[in-house]
Amino acid sequence: MEKWEGKVAIVTGTSSGIGRAIATQLVEAGVDVVGIARREDRGRELESVLAGKKGRYYHITGDVSKEEDVLKSFGWVTENLGPVHILVNNAGITRESSLYDGETSMWREVFDTNVMGLCMMTREAIKVMRANDIAGQIVHIGSLGSHIVLPIKNSNVYFGSKFAVKALAETLRQELNTIGSQIKISSISPGVVHTELCDYNQDFKNITQSMDPLKSEDIADMVLFVLSRPPHVQIQDILVRPITQPI
Repeated sequence: MEKWEGKVAIVTGTSSGIGRAIATQLVEAGVDVVGIARREDRGRELESVLAGKKGRYYHITGDVSKEEDVLKSFGWVTENLGPVHILVNNAGITRESSLYDGETSMWREVFDTNVMGLCMMTREAIKVMRANDIAGQIVHIGSLGSHIVLPIKNSNVYFGSKFAVKALAETLRQELNTIGSQIKISSISPGVVHTELCDYNQDFKNITQSMDPLKSEDIADMVLFVLSRPPHVQIQDILVRPITQPI
């Protein structure tokens, strides 16, 4: 991880759970991390917690589903910290409704955050990396639900959005390869993790409580593993489950 010391990373969805754990481990490794999240109180609290660590943590209050927030965030980072070297697209939501009679607004909210927000963040990061000749790293936090549809009621378009994340990572890998870019793209696909996401769906919560789930720190470990690989190695996808997960 020494090659990333003093470099700038952006992590989305750092208010809690996986995003918070990723930001924490990166800062402890000497990376300057900008966390983009909607809850300002949580962001400021994390700034205080991580003060005095090897790297530094900066909070930006923003919603990645809104293009104006994405553009303002990258503008602030470039002006105040310099070009971004690492992007971790972690922000993700689910809404409890069905496909057969669900609300359009809920479907759109999930896709706007899980897919469109990820695409906009990635586009802006690559613009900066290419303009500054940076062989950076982009990591999408996907899901086991990027690979299979789990029997979870009222998950509506959540699994569709996560399948999209996996496809977008591979599409981007091919595009970057075509233009001869040294920017890497990787996905990490967690199984059941105990996070706040479970609070939005009773089935998610029940499944989490029925086993010994992964911890957010386990997924942060995977991000640092990806980042610590040598320049010629690109991790395409890591699928990680708790040992007790049957599916």
